[in-house]
Amino acid sequence: MNNQPLSIFHYPRAILHIDGDAFFASCEQAKNPKLRGLPVITGKERGIVASMSYEAKGRGVTRGMRLSDVIKICPNAVLLPSDYETYSLLSRRFYSIVRRYTPDVEEYSIDECFADITGLRRSLRGSYEDIAEKIKHDLDTELGFTFSVGLAPNKVIAKLGSKWRKPSGFTAIPGNRIHLYLEKLPVDKIWGIGTQTTAFLAKQGVRTALELALKSEDWVRAKLTKPFHEIWEELNGRMVLPLSTEPKSEYATIQKMKTFTPPTNNRKFIFAQFSKNIENACIKARRYKLAAKGVVFFLRTKDFHDVGFEVKFSRPTAIPGDMIQMLEANFDRLYRADRLYRSTGVWLLDLAEHKNSQLDLFGEALRISGMMKLYESVDALNAKYGKHKVYLGSSHEAHVFSQHLGERGDIPERSQNLFKGETKRKRLGIPMFTGN
Repeated sequence: MNNQPLSIFHYPRAILHIDGDAFFASCEQAKNPKLRGLPVITGKERGIVASMSYEAKGRGVTRGMRLSDVIKICPNAVLLPSDYETYSLLSRRFYSIVRRYTPDVEEYSIDECFADITGLRRSLRGSYEDIAEKIKHDLDTELGFTFSVGLAPNKVIAKLGSKWRKPSGFTAIPGNRIHLYLEKLPVDKIWGIGTQTTAFLAKQGVRTALELALKSEDWVRAKLTKPFHEIWEELNGRMVLPLSTEPKSEYATIQKMKTFTPPTNNRKFIFAQFSKNIENACIKARRYKLAAKGVVFFLRTKDFHDVGFEVKFSRPTAIPGDMIQMLEANFDRLYRADRLYRSTGVWLLDLAEHKNSQLDLFGEALRISGMMKLYESVDALNAKYGKHKVYLGSSHEAHVFSQHLGERGDIPERSQNLFKGETKRKRLGIPMFTGN
């Protein structure tokens, strides 16, 4: 079946379903390009497969399989713990790219969404097929892995289209050709129809999607409940399932914490740990071209009591200095010299796509633009020579003073006496004895 542009009259509504291919595993491959082409599996922390790359699928790996069984059929599998924070950040980028084209986006799950592009042909200068392919191109190139896209008059058929040619497929199903796609499709492949309903329909002689679509409305109302009547209507080309366009807030945060031992009330050291947390959080936000609309700072005491406060920004930011200024101004709301603290934490909130700011009367946009260019250089240097090769002066104490000291509160002698070529992170496994 070809996907040549067809008359707009075959799309009374133009709905896209966009699905990330092997999303979690693909995020890991995008984060570490050395993993591309390898059988990547996530879920190591649970001992079962949560997601697998198409290379792993080709070896017979399935979701929910025990990792001990995976090794038997795919001995060179790359087993990784799930990094849900990174997956959610890439999910935010995914949604923001789609919203460049239309504000009507339903974040259906972390790796898929629906989008309504009805009436946008003139403003976006192309057919609905052209618009869909442009969105797919932007997603594939900017996120570094592929997406599958379905275009149809409603959600049920669009979701069918995105599954039709995975991975990295685009399938347009206009209203006058829906029947061709339903003809041999098993009824259990329809979105929203589960095993019990499939078994019931089989007893009624309904085994394909087309057989269900051709049933009379009276039959459907008599035999099935309202949700299945709505599915029946969509199989017949009508749109009755609306898009829910409220953004999902649970995919919109970055959290960085640091625990140190023994607990301390050293004000300078605690502030430096906060500063380092802020730098780490902003590095991650910039990596995914995101900026925060707010931030939460919190301190945890020796006896595990938390105290914190939240700040909202006038415009989204991923610049550490903006957050450190807020922390500095409010630090006494958190810190008390008569308490011992065991950890610091920073939580970036309401992440959104970072966009170039418009010019303003007081030159704030120029300052932000200049700072972002500066941090592009900092990020490039750190990527080349190692994380935190360049860092803020306010973080200095956290970099030069160990977070974990010996039982008596002193730094182990072996850590202070390094052999030539050793670093704090990379040392030979040899003890050092000194004395007479």
